[in-house]
Amino acid sequence: MYGRFAGQPYRRNADAGLPSSLLRVWNNSIGFQFEAAVNCPQLGPIRSFNGIPQRFRSSCSTGDAGLGDAAAGSRQFEESKYPDLKGQWRRAERGDIAGGFGGLRYDASRPPLLGQEAPLTPEYEALYGANPADQAAGGQGIESTFTCLAPGMPRIMLAYAPMEVVVTADTTYILMEHIHDNRRIHTDRRSVPDNMEDDPQFSGYSIGRWIDEDGDGRYDVLLVETLKGPRTYGASGIPLHRDNKMIIRERIFVDRADANLLHDEITTIDNALTRPWVVTRNYHGVVTDKPVWWREDVCAENNAHVAIRKESYYLSADGLLMPAKKNQTAPDLRYFKEYAR
Repeated sequence: MYGRFAGQPYRRNADAGLPSSLLRVWNNSIGFQFEAAVNCPQLGPIRSFNGIPQRFRSSCSTGDAGLGDAAAGSRQFEESKYPDLKGQWRRAERGDIAGGFGGLRYDASRPPLLGQEAPLTPEYEALYGANPADQAAGGQGIESTFTCLAPGMPRIMLAYAPMEVVVTADTTYILMEHIHDNRRIHTDRRSVPDNMEDDPQFSGYSIGRWIDEDGDGRYDVLLVETLKGPRTYGASGIPLHRDNKMIIRERIFVDRADANLLHDEITTIDNALTRPWVVTRNYHGVVTDKPVWWREDVCAENNAHVAIRKESYYLSADGLLMPAKKNQTAPDLRYFKEYAR
């Protein structure tokens, strides 16, 4: 089955790893059509997204025999039916190879910066191409978190800080102490709100559903769709489209061979891309016989970066404003009285 994405043909098949019973909701504004599997006939009420009527699932059978509906709100929570995600999770890709100049790589399997080979359109390829040069000169490019602005999705899932996953009957929480990186993934059968256009969120609006993919009577995969709220993919500044019409689909699951390895298969659909971009992020569970203590991380504390208009500056050790780039002009000081040096 084929669709079109940013004017280019795109084949939709089982490569995304989604069960055939999952209702797929496509955004007509970027050329996709609505789909529903044979055993998922019931659709929720029509809602509007980006001015386009969309229909969301209200209930659907996924072959979860004996489990009941994991998207049915206000029910008794049976913890034994869900994977054990307790404890602390840290990103699997660590060390200088994952960071260094350009920050953590969004696709850890590829080199940093332009080596990420993001499938950008020519317009956004040019926008991103100028970004590393500005950063190399001491600037920030289109990176925004240097002032402690929240990173947004999908960048949150880089897991800059240790991560905690809390599963409840109606919501799965992903908690991180960094820059407002916490997420709520709603699994209570709700649809996205009608005022989503008027109230965009950095982390987006995430609707999820637990499924029993291997038929063993326990949930093993969390499927998530997130709308709105994008910024960039990482510190190197790979951009998402300014129209904010991105769709992010995730498939979150514990590795079948290693209970201390968590995977997040992330598919980003965005008008700045020539095709959906699929990346897998991995996290190791911390194994310890001692209590886990969580570090408090307040980004604004001792943050020496200053943004004025589109320029970034720096606070020196003695608290004075200084340039971040060579030969950088001073900001406009018209509202300050002249003073004797």
